[in-house]
Amino acid sequence: MRNGEIRKILSAYQKLLQGVDGWFNAATASSPGMVQCGKGCAQCCRGLFDITLLDAWLLKDAFERLPADCRRQALPKAQSRMAELESRWPDFALPYILNRLPHEEWTEMPEDDPTPCPLLDADGNCLVYEARPMTCRLHGLPHVDISGEVFSDQWCTMNFIGEDPMARRELRGHFRSTFLHQLLLMREMTGHLVGFPVHEVDTFIPAALLVDYASCDWKSLGLRPFEEKANEV
Repeated sequence: MRNGEIRKILSAYQKLLQGVDGWFNAATASSPGMVQCGKGCAQCCRGLFDITLLDAWLLKDAFERLPADCRRQALPKAQSRMAELESRWPDFALPYILNRLPHEEWTEMPEDDPTPCPLLDADGNCLVYEARPMTCRLHGLPHVDISGEVFSDQWCTMNFIGEDPMARRELRGHFRSTFLHQLLLMREMTGHLVGFPVHEVDTFIPAALLVDYASCDWKSLGLRPFEEKANEV
């Protein structure tokens, strides 16, 4: 029963990700020649990105469907990356959930880390592009809600050369509702996994390749229930 409910949640999350793609494609189309981000560009695919458990579960599913030779290329890189982190944080072990680490440590990872994502092939193409996490889909453009609320004022330096995209209303999207929907799906998923909703469960992309999420003993991880109001992001 639990697995069936998790699959329904993941299916709903995939639809949410498709909505994010729709925003990004529309934003790119509204700015011809100004946005370099897209399939095949891997300039920003380096360092460690924290992703939600929703993203990680979909990523692992997609990874397991890859041909064996592709998995053999990626796994040693992921294992090496996680060995580095286990050396840095001795308590960081399977299933590599960041909730078990002091928040200030993993949110202050170096931004100049040149290590490529283990899911890039020899030509710099993403092996699981259709299942890439939300952060990968959002990267490159500022995030300004249709209401004008700013969620991120950062964008790739290869985009909008000599211009300020923050003033472009055509780049705005439904960020508040998207992030709230993601949050509610996370709470629903953790409700099935541990018996109560959890506000946030994160990991790193390399870690997602090494974990069998369906077999985890989630109730032993000491996750805490959320205290935030349901309309907060």
